[in-house]
Amino acid sequence: MHITFCCADTRPEPWLEGLRTALPGATVSTWSPGAPQADHAVVWSPPQQFLDEQPGLKGLFNIGAGVDALLKLKLPPGTKVVRLDDAGMSVQMAEYVCHAVIRHFREFDGYEADMAEGRWSFRKPRLRAEFPVGVMGLGVLGERVARALRQFEFPVHGWSRSPKTIEGVQCHAGAGGFDAFLGACRVLVNLLPLTPDTQNILNRRTLSCLQPGGYLINVARGAHLVDEDLLTLIDSGHLAGAALDVFRVEPLPSDHAFWTHPKITVTPHTSARTLREESIAQIAGKIRSIERGESIAGVVDRERGY
Repeated sequence: MHITFCCADTRPEPWLEGLRTALPGATVSTWSPGAPQADHAVVWSPPQQFLDEQPGLKGLFNIGAGVDALLKLKLPPGTKVVRLDDAGMSVQMAEYVCHAVIRHFREFDGYEADMAEGRWSFRKPRLRAEFPVGVMGLGVLGERVARALRQFEFPVHGWSRSPKTIEGVQCHAGAGGFDAFLGACRVLVNLLPLTPDTQNILNRRTLSCLQPGGYLINVARGAHLVDEDLLTLIDSGHLAGAALDVFRVEPLPSDHAFWTHPKITVTPHTSARTLREESIAQIAGKIRSIERGESIAGVVDRERGY
């Protein structure tokens, strides 16, 4: 069995060593143009040439949760495209989102600004009942985030394309339930996959549906958000601010308005990082299952985009 590794901006040696340990007897190598056909590939942002030269791949394993960039390429028709189910990312995402929600709810950003200016300040405690949080996208990451928020006793709503049931979370589904979901939320967390249907979904109309003083947390993809619409709604007072971890162009250009806006918090696409050991174990297990002719979780539906 031959496994090839083609991951942009990723040091290959630790991955190669880990895959060789997890799959003893397999040939594991870094791809280069003209390399022989492999059985499986571990990838992140591979070039089209790689896919053109590897038409016989059984499995194409993406080392991140999002596969939108991969699906823009011309993929071998018989290849299973497989995303990571979790691999340590869901707990990181829950940490990040809960931190962002609590920082806004408890006004820690305001206290930080006051402390920086030497002011000892007081703010009246807010009521959790007045800060319902909506999680948009209830996959593996979204469900974990929704459950974590419930532990802090926020009212939690969730929205997904198809109906879901999560204990303690009021779930909404489909186009018919979308506006009602938005209207029930004061804080909106975006965890949707990026597809043609969800591109620009965070726009002036949808964000205006949030309760007055709404707050946006985007940890999915930058192309979900219309930047200018967010800025307009914050400056008008309808939205209180935003915490953004993903952007249309990354790194975020130095002259972008998000850097200096006092009500926007920016982080460098770090809400949930791929954990190498957990990812290798998951990928190796799925490769073994494919070789045995068994079904696996995480196979991407190319039509749906996730």
